[in-house]
Amino acid sequence: MRRNIGTVVEALSRGDGVLRTRTLQRRGFTPSDIRSAVEAGAVVRPRRGWLALPSTEPLLLFAATYCAVITCRSQAMRLGLWVHDASGPPHVPVGANAEGGGRIPARVHWGSPVVPRHPDALVDPIENVLAHIAECEPFEQALATWESALNKSLVTLDALKNYAWKPAARELLAQASPFADAGLETYLRLRLRWLREPIRVQIWIAGHRVDTLIGDRLVVQIDGAHHVGAQRSEDIRHHADLRLRGYHVIRVSYTQVMFDWPTVQDLIMRAVAQGLHRSR
Repeated sequence: MRRNIGTVVEALSRGDGVLRTRTLQRRGFTPSDIRSAVEAGAVVRPRRGWLALPSTEPLLLFAATYCAVITCRSQAMRLGLWVHDASGPPHVPVGANAEGGGRIPARVHWGSPVVPRHPDALVDPIENVLAHIAECEPFEQALATWESALNKSLVTLDALKNYAWKPAARELLAQASPFADAGLETYLRLRLRWLREPIRVQIWIAGHRVDTLIGDRLVVQIDGAHHVGAQRSEDIRHHADLRLRGYHVIRVSYTQVMFDWPTVQDLIMRAVAQGLHRSR
């Protein structure tokens, strides 16, 4: 029985807007159904054997066009994970259903996947994403992405321990914590571990979470772009509450941590030197 164009569109919508032609045919759509949808402009062909909605996410269209898989930093961003730098071309692996590094305008990754890829997959499983991140990014930046995945419960430390990782990923796994809410907290923890003082992130004090607690009493809060309006007022109230409870608070900005770290480190070093991180 011939199906209408709307049914073809609906089927593609359930598949992130892009599917192999053979997948639609296995679901009962005839070549005539598909041809009618294409001729009406409701469906496009990014490549022979693939069908997509015109509104499909460009990155997925890119993957279908080149028979590639979105991985590493590109897929991490799609998942809402912390990524140090969002610029640059898509990241794709060579092998499986990728077509070949030289013809793809992308950052190409070599090597076998940790988790096998389905031939129709356009995006990598999270484990493969993290494996490529480990090889592609500097340690600090890679750890921030790994911890972001843990914090969002896309993976767990226990599950990650069951895979065969390369050395770079094994080192990340040994250092990773699920508690960092943003990459800057990971940076802060790594950059200050030489102090050999307890450093805890995202812990509750006075009814709210603080970004970082050094020792017993030194709180470091990192202000982002959202610290305005009502959020800013609440931050000020919580800051005062922390002070009344005997905590010392240092507030720094995203820009300072990212681009003026020596100043941030100097503030914290001087606070520690004065014993402000200890209970009195």
